[in-house]
Amino acid sequence: MKRTILSALLPLLILLGCAKAPVTGRTQLIVLGPQQEKALGFQAEQEIFKTEKITHDPRYTIPVKRVGMRLAKATGLNLDWKFYVIEKDVPNAFCLANGHVFVYTGLFKYIDDDAQLATVMGHEIGHAIAHHVAEKVSVNMLTGIATAVATAAVNEHVKSNEERMLYDAALGIGSQVGILLPYSRMQESEADHIGLILMAEACYDPREALKFWEKFAKLDQKGPQVPVYLRTHPLSRQRIENLKRWMPQALKIYDECHEKAKNSTISLKKVKAPKSEEALLGKPVK
Repeated sequence: MKRTILSALLPLLILLGCAKAPVTGRTQLIVLGPQQEKALGFQAEQEIFKTEKITHDPRYTIPVKRVGMRLAKATGLNLDWKFYVIEKDVPNAFCLANGHVFVYTGLFKYIDDDAQLATVMGHEIGHAIAHHVAEKVSVNMLTGIATAVATAAVNEHVKSNEERMLYDAALGIGSQVGILLPYSRMQESEADHIGLILMAEACYDPREALKFWEKFAKLDQKGPQVPVYLRTHPLSRQRIENLKRWMPQALKIYDECHEKAKNSTISLKKVKAPKSEEALLGKPVK
């Protein structure tokens, strides 16, 4: 049994280290191909269209597309970028592996300007260009195989069903708390880093990211106090500290972007929004 599982595990482990994350250069564990990852994105998208209400309200769609296209250009990747807005009072957004970005209307309660919107969208796009979905699937797959190997080894030496159940439970909890949840938090931090650099390369002021996360830090204090080791995401305060460490790198890119803009025909001055989207620039839509 153990030999069979290990023989299945070995070719997957050989692929370890074949990918590098953008910006951070972290070696990634990915055993899922790009086309498979995109297929997961399209599959998830179909479910979203069935279950969520997509709004075409220009007060939301115009800034989402405006910010999204600048961030997409900053990635340098020729993906099939598309931008949608879901009408739901949820302060969140996400980007699928196929480059399709979804923003909830509830997020705009916490957005003061395009740069803060770029903070969130850059983070979500960061997940996509770092292939975090493929990596998560790969880690789950290999963790499952490793757990199966450990379970088989335990079952060879443990005769009592009660003891087996205890060992199985311990292995399950150990894989969650010791591997999967820390990996999730690491990916979230990495997406913060990638997103910060992306918004700077798109000529959005990265310091606005700190202002945005300060708002969410206050929400953390009001919500349930879940221990850090049981969270899928880092605490907002930890994210702020990380952003401060990366800020010099982002500000250098941002300053260079503005210097280039001065010497070109590109205008970075803020244009007054049409009436249809005025409510977005500092005021939530009621």
